[in-house]
Amino acid sequence: MYLHTEQRQQQGLSPRLQQAVRLLQLSSLDFAHEVQAAVDSNPFLDTVDDEAPDEAAAAAPDMPLPEATHADALEAPAVTMADEGGDAQDSWQTAGPSDTPRSDDLDASPMNRVAAETSLSEYLLRQLHVLPIPPRDMLLAEAIVESLDDDGYLRMDDLSELIPVIELDPAVTVPELQIALKRVQSLEPAGVGARSVVECLLLQLDGIEDARERELVRLLVSEKLESLAHKDAATLAKQLGRPVDEVAAACARIRRLDPRPGWRFGSADIRYITPDVIVKKVRNNWTVSLNPAIVPKVRLHRVYAEMFQRHQQAQHPELASQLREARWTLRNVEQRFATILGVAQAIVKRQHHFFDYGPLAMKPMGLKEIAEEVGVHESTVSRVTNNKYMATPSGVFELKYFFSRAMTATSGTAFSGTAIRGLIKDMIENEKPDNPLSDAEITRQLAQQGFVVARRTVTKYRHLLKVEPVERRRNGT
Repeated sequence: MYLHTEQRQQQGLSPRLQQAVRLLQLSSLDFAHEVQAAVDSNPFLDTVDDEAPDEAAAAAPDMPLPEATHADALEAPAVTMADEGGDAQDSWQTAGPSDTPRSDDLDASPMNRVAAETSLSEYLLRQLHVLPIPPRDMLLAEAIVESLDDDGYLRMDDLSELIPVIELDPAVTVPELQIALKRVQSLEPAGVGARSVVECLLLQLDGIEDARERELVRLLVSEKLESLAHKDAATLAKQLGRPVDEVAAACARIRRLDPRPGWRFGSADIRYITPDVIVKKVRNNWTVSLNPAIVPKVRLHRVYAEMFQRHQQAQHPELASQLREARWTLRNVEQRFATILGVAQAIVKRQHHFFDYGPLAMKPMGLKEIAEEVGVHESTVSRVTNNKYMATPSGVFELKYFFSRAMTATSGTAFSGTAIRGLIKDMIENEKPDNPLSDAEITRQLAQQGFVVARRTVTKYRHLLKVEPVERRRNGT
């Protein structure tokens, strides 16, 4: 063992640069929360008050949001932030998080009075755990519950698919799983565990006390469910040889049944998206502008900064540090949104055919192309496009949506994966309901049009489009 010294040079990120990189890849909502936290902890940062426009204008005059056509993608965005000298342009205008009432008493929060939601699986498992059944049967029933979709359906062609998942000794058999399924189907809400709409409605018929009405409803659900959509009770009564009033009452009873019993529990995980940039067509040119609703309204607190400048900074090192941090925060906000705008402008410039003609006109595009045009590193483009969204006349798209590798057609021309997804979507939307297209058939039709892709690629794109496989589309499930 011995000691020796060695000198070497290596690249590294300073803590402040690491923080800037982390903030750059945050979504707009998360970034707004970070900025608000900085405002709450730093006395030199202040938010712009919308209710006092004259005062705000005196301290920091309104600056127009940058807007440019894709022809101006290389120009610097027209945004202004506070500089080191602390001039009159210390405010960065946007709609951001507003001040909210605070309370030191956590129990006083209204959110603490909101009832916790119970998921469907939790509700079913609570019922199972009070039943006097052996541990093996309990485990099988729990496996059935965990396999249900959010609407309460068991979308599984064969129960044997669960056998490899449930590792028991001796091995699980299909009859055991059928018994477990029947046990789950006996739970509330009625209709849960069904494998089709007909089965779901039939499981709810025990709640009909009148035996004659129950049997008529059973007959209608089993044999005439499609005819119920026409709401023609007279025709149904004639076909069944039953009085019209009885058939009409049975139809009304069926409409009161719940075809999606699982939706009563919990709530869907709805994620609302606020676009970062907005694309519009102005005088035949596509223009890109920042969304004013996503940039925090923050500025340097002029009064505190001037008071601090009149005293010796050496006596207050912690305040000097906070002032530097405040100015860095403002520059970081400026740099973030200037970069987002520049990347969005470069995307629109290269993909303007997409905005004119749709996904089929999407060009292959990589991060390197945009990085070279904007003058940043590829990793910066990757971070900027993460969780950032663009509002267009055709909808809201994540910035990553516009990037795809180049694929070559038989004619030698390049096309993008997005264009292929658009073709697959059109094929599926126009397929015959009684004869849907399989992935192999879609692959064959694409090849006939000159687009040679593997079948597994078609399967992957179909999953991205959230389209069921051909068997389920054929069965209408």
